[in-house]
Amino acid sequence: MTPRFSIVTPVYDPPSDVLVAMIASVVAQTFVDWELLLVDDCSPSSHVWPLLEAAAASDPRIHAIRREHNGGIVAASNDGLALAIGEFIVLVDHDDLITFDALAWVDAVISEAADDETIGDIVDYVYSDEDKINSDGHLVEHFYKPDWSPERLRTNNYCCHLSTIRRSLVEEVGGFRSGFDGSQDHDLLLRITERARKIVHIPRVLYHWRIIPTSAAGGTEAKPYAAEAGRRAVQEHCDRVGIDAEVVRHEIPGIYEVHRRVKGDPLVSVIIPTNGSKGRVWGVERFYVVDAVRSIVENATYTNIEFVVVADTTTPPIVLSALQQIAGDRLKLVMYDKPFDFADKINIGRLHSSGDVLLLLNDDVEVITPNFIEVLVAIAQEPGVGSVGAKLLFHDDTIQHAGHYYNCDALHFCAGWDANHPGPHCMLITNRECIGNTAACLAIRPEVWDDVGGMTTEFPNSFNDVDLALKLHTSGYRNIWTPQAQLYHFESVTRDSSVSEAEGTRLYDRWGDYLNGNAFGNINLEPKTDCWSPRGAR
Repeated sequence: MTPRFSIVTPVYDPPSDVLVAMIASVVAQTFVDWELLLVDDCSPSSHVWPLLEAAAASDPRIHAIRREHNGGIVAASNDGLALAIGEFIVLVDHDDLITFDALAWVDAVISEAADDETIGDIVDYVYSDEDKINSDGHLVEHFYKPDWSPERLRTNNYCCHLSTIRRSLVEEVGGFRSGFDGSQDHDLLLRITERARKIVHIPRVLYHWRIIPTSAAGGTEAKPYAAEAGRRAVQEHCDRVGIDAEVVRHEIPGIYEVHRRVKGDPLVSVIIPTNGSKGRVWGVERFYVVDAVRSIVENATYTNIEFVVVADTTTPPIVLSALQQIAGDRLKLVMYDKPFDFADKINIGRLHSSGDVLLLLNDDVEVITPNFIEVLVAIAQEPGVGSVGAKLLFHDDTIQHAGHYYNCDALHFCAGWDANHPGPHCMLITNRECIGNTAACLAIRPEVWDDVGGMTTEFPNSFNDVDLALKLHTSGYRNIWTPQAQLYHFESVTRDSSVSEAEGTRLYDRWGDYLNGNAFGNINLEPKTDCWSPRGAR
């Protein structure tokens, strides 16, 4: 009878106690329909093969295979795949552990999807949360992951363990590829997720990744060749799926930057609502909108833009004159004579725009990365993308915005963290899907904007961008945040930053289920925190 799961484990010279513990964690599974394929890649230590033979003799579900020559992890893994007969392949390393209920959980989510006629999709890939085992045997570094995030997988193999893949799909893509040792899992996951019909995340730790000197968990120095293999895997993935980009390695190994190229020379409509207010930043008084436009004109490397400035009729004439002088014939000045309504002003700006891409900006921003427009536009051009947000900093170089984060409240992710911090699980240095982006800097194609009806004027002061984000999300669009585009945002210095109770109530009436937990968070995280804090961590 064909087993449900084939666990494939390449083996090369692990300590005996570690190898025995790994096998024992499989044997202890409450779900019993499995086979374990242990492929010895010609281990030099004399203890390895006898242990594998003994394991195979003790349980008919365990099979030991011995290679005559050392071929590396890809060759050994492919040997295991060639002998697997299970419906699904489960990837487990020789020095790690799976929880006693790991296969039961995976089987349950696959079966639940198959029984639900409303889903209409077949599960091809399942991944779970994970943690690490330190040298003292303690479980540390719990990694509670978001649901499926293709953009993040391009920049970091966040799925990793425990990974379960339909065997027919593994065979369809050709298994592991030679030349990608050290990042062979990342390369395989990129290829199978390009074709997978349904991807499911189990928000539960099912895998314990052991920290020993020779493991990837033990430090990047253990596999110095892996980072370049990963870069090539992501580059080839981008080439296959039609993303015109150059992939480069981040200074932190295992993190990759996907630098997309803008298609054509699209006109970008920079829509800025303003009342022409002034204030002091870094000890110097400024008219915010004037300096915002000036910073783009003088610093931005992308020039095919128009400025659609929606200004209150009370805006000082000196401000309007300065804008005309700085922006010249690229300025479209729209006068607004109604009471303050941010959403309405943005909607009016869109009506007066002519661009192929809309770039919403608050008037109290300043450019940090000169190519920020190219970065945002290139991502926004990708089919299926809703909004694209930037990394915004307060005047003191702490984070103001790194994507929305709805966790029993509408929050900015990691607000107040140091601008140079990589963030929890490197989330502040990786492109990733998020539930939404602030309208203080947001790129969106006009046809996408129109499809969801723009901004809802029921939120004139606050939460209009939260409402927009959730309209995009529930319409099937992907909201993406990128650290590659950066600006200062001197938040709310130009208007009343208070939140009205009526708008907050209205937001929860409309979107309460999404605000109490979203696909790009995790149920294991502490409620009402703006960072990736596990429950009970505070």
